[in-house]
Amino acid sequence: MLTKKGGYVVQQSNFYVIRFTIILTIVLGLLLSGANQFLKEAQDKSIDLDTKKKILSAVMDISGFTEDQQILDLYAQRVESIVVDINGNKLDKDSKGTQLVAEKVNIQKQYRFKPEERHYPVFMFKGEGSGKVEAYIFPMWGAGLWDWISGFIAVKEDLVTVAGVAFDHKTETPGLGARITDDQVKDRYKGKKIYDGTGNLKPVIMLKGESNQGLSDHQVDGMSGATMTGKGVNTMIENYLKCYEPFIEKVKSGQKVALK
Repeated sequence: MLTKKGGYVVQQSNFYVIRFTIILTIVLGLLLSGANQFLKEAQDKSIDLDTKKKILSAVMDISGFTEDQQILDLYAQRVESIVVDINGNKLDKDSKGTQLVAEKVNIQKQYRFKPEERHYPVFMFKGEGSGKVEAYIFPMWGAGLWDWISGFIAVKEDLVTVAGVAFDHKTETPGLGARITDDQVKDRYKGKKIYDGTGNLKPVIMLKGESNQGLSDHQVDGMSGATMTGKGVNTMIENYLKCYEPFIEKVKSGQKVALK
């Protein structure tokens, strides 16, 4: 390495170059590590808030809440949560002995596992003051046209009637598949049924196109030009309701759910 000193060009030793590189690498590494820790805390809070917003929006209109703390307070007052396995049994810890918290279960990562190996969060929306469960909210994950789609489906206390849904996506086509996040599309699911008259699971299906006539309790209008996204939503809802069915059947049969 050549440097200029006192009007002369001086060649630095290889040791100097190596030492300088090591020191610079360590300093930059410490700076990046500190920045990552600082940003991670902010990111975790943002993810937590976004998750709670989606859970609440599946069962009620939260547009009137303008401050983040209002959402967090409402969630703390009205929502209880547990984690269950594929058989509907409550899980307190994972295979490593770590305490399970429903809000921290990463549905995207769980989606990579076999259904029988996953952790399934269940969120229970309680009546204001009464503490009675008014809706059960189930998270879902699936594939859209271009990338992942996700959602929450809220079912009323009868565990048959849909109270609402909340959908999200990564890269669905604007104005087409991306419409799954529109209130107009989500409202179509309200009042629909996930069980038929004989007690068999029959998830709600989004049809092809819009303005379909004679929709049943298990059908909603689709989105023009977004057939593949609609199919992705249908598959996602069906797959996850099948996984949650053992839990649903246990609650319907009168088995109490231990929250603590």
